[in-house]
Amino acid sequence: MRVTGLIGVYSDPDHVIAYDDGEVRQQFALSFSAELLGGELERSDESPDIRWVADNELDELPMHPSIRLRVDHGFEDRAEPDIG
Repeated sequence: MRVTGLIGVYSDPDHVIAYDDGEVRQQFALSFSAELLGGELERSDESPDIRWVADNELDELPMHPSIRLRVDHGFEDRAEPDIG
């Protein structure tokens, strides 16, 4: 796979995780576009079900709204990344 661009940087200042040991974190995610160069899809402990889907199949998939936003931004082929 070859990375072709940055889709966006995603974070929510209202979503802060405080651990019992006093550590506090604000999560963020970087979403990239990429070109498939070869290989095979492989499952993992974090991704037990994987497959390629067309954009018109996305509404049928259970997906958290924050993830769907990132996927939609990827399909929009924006000139600039979302940094919200």
